[in-house]
Amino acid sequence: MTPLGLKDELKKRDPFESKEQEAILNILRTSDLFHNRLGRLLREYGLTGSQYNVLRILRGEGKPLPSLEIAGRLIQVVPAITGLIDRLEKQDLVSRVRCEKDRRVVYVDITDKALAILSKIDEPLMDMHKRLIGHLSQKELQQLIGLLEKSREAVTREQE
Repeated sequence: MTPLGLKDELKKRDPFESKEQEAILNILRTSDLFHNRLGRLLREYGLTGSQYNVLRILRGEGKPLPSLEIAGRLIQVVPAITGLIDRLEKQDLVSRVRCEKDRRVVYVDITDKALAILSKIDEPLMDMHKRLIGHLSQKELQQLIGLLEKSREAVTREQE
């Protein structure tokens, strides 16, 4: 069974203006669907996608990081990293420590409570990844990854 094309899915009468437009709209539509599914899962644990992303970065680093370093590593750019860290701190999921050498720098550390929540999320999240995209072969996944990386590289070069 072949999946519906985006044109049919959106009940679009006319063809797309270009293959580039069709590709971009496919990426955006797929991203939105994935984002909604992942968001529902994370809400079960009291987190937003951005909050989960911050906690994942801190767990992966294994040590406190400056707020701006965290902001630079986020999957989705957030306009106010300080507000995001504030909300996590209120939930006792992170703590802040001001740098002794440079008082302007604030380090953010993950708490044991956050680590416990992340360990509960790990398996359901991996299962979701498999449900969402596990039907692709390893070769197809690698091709997809390569194409997406190549696309992001073009955007990055354009911004420079």
